[in-house]
Amino acid sequence: MKKELEQIIQKNKEQESALAKKAADEIKCPETKEDRRHFLKKTAIGGIALGGLLHLSIEDTIAQTTSGVSRASSPSDLKITDMRYCVTSVLGRTAIIRIDTNQGIYGLGEVRDGADVRYALMLKSRILGMNPCNVEMIFKKIKQFGGQARQAGGVCAVEIALWDLCGKAYGVPAWQLLGGRYRDKIRIYADTPEGNSPEEQKKLIDYRINEQGYTWLKMDFGINEIQKIPGALVNSDFWLNDKGGLQQYEGGNMTYGNTRHPFTQIQITDKGLDALAQIVENVRSMVGYEVPLSSDHYGHFDLNNCIRLGKAVEKYRLAWLEDMVPWDYVSQWKTITDALETPTATGEDIYLLSSFKPLIDIHATDIVHPDLVSSGGLLETKRIGDYAEEHGVAMAMHQAGTPVSFMANVHCAAATQNFLALEHHSIDLPWWEDLVKTTDGRKLITKGYANLPLSAPGLGIELNDEVVKEHLHPKDKSYFAPTTDWNDVRSWDRIYS
Repeated sequence: MKKELEQIIQKNKEQESALAKKAADEIKCPETKEDRRHFLKKTAIGGIALGGLLHLSIEDTIAQTTSGVSRASSPSDLKITDMRYCVTSVLGRTAIIRIDTNQGIYGLGEVRDGADVRYALMLKSRILGMNPCNVEMIFKKIKQFGGQARQAGGVCAVEIALWDLCGKAYGVPAWQLLGGRYRDKIRIYADTPEGNSPEEQKKLIDYRINEQGYTWLKMDFGINEIQKIPGALVNSDFWLNDKGGLQQYEGGNMTYGNTRHPFTQIQITDKGLDALAQIVENVRSMVGYEVPLSSDHYGHFDLNNCIRLGKAVEKYRLAWLEDMVPWDYVSQWKTITDALETPTATGEDIYLLSSFKPLIDIHATDIVHPDLVSSGGLLETKRIGDYAEEHGVAMAMHQAGTPVSFMANVHCAAATQNFLALEHHSIDLPWWEDLVKTTDGRKLITKGYANLPLSAPGLGIELNDEVVKEHLHPKDKSYFAPTTDWNDVRSWDRIYS
């Protein structure tokens, strides 16, 4: 094969010289129109003439022709031409978007798990024809259409896709565009699996730490686990669902899941606190004290019971207590944080730095915990981390989605100094990593750390189409089908007079 390539290259070099001379002669010809002359000059400079690759070595020729990224892109001439999507079954429903351009390169983004892909599609008409490399300008144009939690999903998906595109256009990783990196690998925290017995759970935790290599774990312990213990809770029976449980994620007005924490008037008795503390002690004894152990999902009850619970588990030195009350109760967070020695954390449902500032300014929590597909995307999340760092507050990152949002988080974490650890919510999903292919051949994760692409442009991944198609949401099996219904702007969007 090498000999054949040498012969082809030598033959085509001769053709290349002839083509170059012909093009030069045409440029000089007075009868050549200006548009044609401009095109000939541009193709000669960009290397996209017929012989554009033929001056390369054999190895470079192979690399160039097999690359999935256009290296002849002209970033200043890039234009957004389309937005399409697919909906995966990851975490119930998680959509991936693709933004296409006039130069054949595209960017991948992700709408947060459980959010409607239409949050992103309604932005299509507002970004068509724009240069995707003007990320901040486009973000400022569309951010008014985002809201807290999953309502931010569309804006964040677009922002992620723009950075992927911009990195590909300039041939650099996304972290480089954010100002460079602080680290080459990203520490991941993982949920501790629950077993049917203490012995089974110990095996699962040992597997998580010793086999999978995770160095930071997270556990859930909440009042739903003790509501069947007589005398553990006050006023819980009133809130039980049809299955006899306290479910945080069920619909309906006035249900337990849709009633804010201070308004349930559920209280935890001393017996209940002892039972919850025992759950934590069991896991901590299996994990040991060398591994940080975070916690979440306690249930809906007021700040007084939050403080009592926090004190009951203080001796187990948890890494943080997460989302004890809604994030926007800033003064309550300040009261809880001041009362406890265990670090507190919130932020996975907060949109934009402006909404984080009230918490950070008064150190209402010890750790900010943004979810990049709700907080505003890569650059806005880095800004959140930088602002928190200036105030002595650390940043962990919430992540529950496909490898697209995972890699967006990885790039942001690499570029943010006060970063602690990144959540990985699909560790035990066997096909999750296979949804994408890395463009530089690296593994996504090695022994509890995400591998940062050091040279691969953009996010450093491409979709593995066949695998994604196998795991589409049952209610929407389309795969990047045309979305022409979303092409036209039908409103006047300015928010001031």
